[in-house]
Amino acid sequence: MELEVRHLRALCAIADAGSLHKAARQLGMSQPSLTTQLRRIENALGAELFSRERTGCRPTPLGRSVLSRARPLVSGMASLVAEARVAAGLADGPRLRIGSTASRALVGWLRRLRNRLPGTDISLHMDVSANALLRMLAAGQLDVAFVHEVEGCPLLVPEGLERRVLVEREPQFISMARDHPAAGSPVVELADLAEDRWMVDPTVDGEWDGLRRVLGAAGLNPPVLHGDYLTAASLIAVGEAVAPCQPTSGPRDDMAIRPLRDDPLAVRLLLFSRPGPEEAGVGAGAEALGAQRVGAEGAGGRDEVFADLEAAYREAALRAVDYRRWLTAHKSPLLHAPAA
Repeated sequence: MELEVRHLRALCAIADAGSLHKAARQLGMSQPSLTTQLRRIENALGAELFSRERTGCRPTPLGRSVLSRARPLVSGMASLVAEARVAAGLADGPRLRIGSTASRALVGWLRRLRNRLPGTDISLHMDVSANALLRMLAAGQLDVAFVHEVEGCPLLVPEGLERRVLVEREPQFISMARDHPAAGSPVVELADLAEDRWMVDPTVDGEWDGLRRVLGAAGLNPPVLHGDYLTAASLIAVGEAVAPCQPTSGPRDDMAIRPLRDDPLAVRLLLFSRPGPEEAGVGAGAEALGAQRVGAEGAGGRDEVFADLEAAYREAALRAVDYRRWLTAHKSPLLHAPAA
């Protein structure tokens, strides 16, 4: 078997995700298919590249050596394809390629950007993995990435990306069945949820580690279900589980959303971009390729893109009744729009 770029991309995904299950989801393939592909790669190279452990996959010494050579090749190929596509599309006008993890602010953000940038081709790439989006941004496949960073679980930020903080600490609320005993309180104690099953999506970077840290600090060890949050919503509504959720989550007749006492769970909301051609110190050729990119110093500019995101987030935050109460109690600056 001859190794191809897709094989190297799979190896990098496994190393970054730390498990075959997470990597398969990021690559859009089934876990058995990825396991088979890894076995073929290892057979072609004559040795194991990852040691399979109960907690996931770890690169072997040979695996680390292969990965050190594979990463620049994968990144270089992604940049080549992205730049070629930009060059081919220069005549079609400007475009803005957005990457994002899930957020209630997205609808308002996209609406504002389309109003601000008529004629701009605005695309959206969603992913549960913030780290995967940052890798795409560094490789030139995205112009900006709006992501969340779970408290205590730093993101793996590629070198050279620029960061702006939208919200330094966004509390994570808890979603539960409408008839849950704790739903009658405006603020929920962690101890009130000690007997519940907790649902968490392990493919969201830092989500399980952050929750485990908070539960452990509270002396709790409840049963945990792993699955996506679409499935979680169905289980929560019938009282089979509780789960962390964004405070901007909208109301539902069959579900209650409440803040936790002292806000032990939190994330930081960040907007990443790549530096403009002059800041990056690249030549005129790269500047020409970047001329049609709104995300750097093109038609939109980073300041305007961030301002639209800030306004959209504020709109979503103030629309959520419980979050608005929380913001008022904490005298949050989000309550007041910045001066024009």
